Amino acid sequence: MPVPDPVIASFDLALVGFGRVGRRFATLLSERRDQLAQDYHLAYRVVGIATGRHGTAMHRDGLDLTRAVEIIEAGGNLGLMHDDGAGSAPTDTYSFIERFTDISDHGPRVVVETTTLDVTTGEPAVGHVRAAIAAGAHVVTANKGPAAFAYHALRGAADAADVRFLTEGAVLDGIPVLNLVRETLPTVMIKGFRGVINSTTNYMLTAMEQGGSAADALAAMQVQGVAEADASLDVKGWDAAAKTAVLVNVLMDGRTTLHAIARTGISGLTGEIVRNAVRRGRRIKLVASASRSGDTISGAVAPVELDADDPLARLDGQANALVLVTDLLGEIVITQRHGGLTQTAFALLADLITIRRAVPETALHQNPSRPCHQ
Repeated sequence: MPVPDPVIASFDLALVGFGRVGRRFATLLSERRDQLAQDYHLAYRVVGIATGRHGTAMHRDGLDLTRAVEIIEAGGNLGLMHDDGAGSAPTDTYSFIERFTDISDHGPRVVVETTTLDVTTGEPAVGHVRAAIAAGAHVVTANKGPAAFAYHALRGAADAADVRFLTEGAVLDGIPVLNLVRETLPTVMIKGFRGVINSTTNYMLTAMEQGGSAADALAAMQVQGVAEADASLDVKGWDAAAKTAVLVNVLMDGRTTLHAIARTGISGLTGEIVRNAVRRGRRIKLVASASRSGDTISGAVAPVELDADDPLARLDGQANALVLVTDLLGEIVITQRHGGLTQTAFALLADLITIRRAVPETALHQNPSRPCHQ
């Protein structure tokens, strides 16, 4: 009996935010287009892109991603690409999400959210995720805000709407920490964790150990797009605190926000302090940690002087690592030697594939002729 051809899942995507991560995701989609179709039976079209400073564009047949990236990097406005057949360009993100579900005539629909972190409330990212779920769209995001402020509420809303809310890119870029626990560690309890989870501060501390300037190291991370848009979020520990809250909420079933994480950054450290630790055979790292005591989970971010043989002490430059403390498997160490835009964009792509794997074949419509602009 002949084997039937695989059903191609044709996803409609809307990109909310089109900064460096969003643009790298767009180019990664293009680079992996053939592999997505062949190995995962996934086709796509991006029918809308919304930005805060460079306008909005929508097109029922899909936008040309190469042109969109070129327009942004030339300082232009995406309104040049907007198709009037999709109606007037939405003036706010919530209208954009609503319009997306109107013009997307062929599901599944996915909103890809990559706006910047707001450490005060997690908005507008939390609202973007909530609006997308309410409109019946899946959501993938690299923004730490939604899971750091409202993970359980958003996951509950997604479950009720029969869509997915995934946020792998919020911690350790593309290293599958959240997917690892969710998909491959059934019945295992995460009792706690500790890790170096901010690349910028680890790069700065490494430079300081070698006699370099913290300011110069931070500037290098900004040029590479690794540091947060507001670099004080890295230096003062806000980024690590947000990631700690994400890990507590997702891996430990906690109910916390980043404001409940005890936080001390590295701004109080000098090169002499850092180098003196090295002379004594130790290293200072900005360590994020959490532990469970009964029903209480406490989290913290602070510089810690570590023994040289500690796995976290061995991290140089942009390297990150997370030590998971489990009830059945002891300690599991996950290390990322290099992080950056490609790794974060990959996390978004991996979440997209996770959604594809979860979609029943019976819910798909085979339509390989749909446009897929590059």
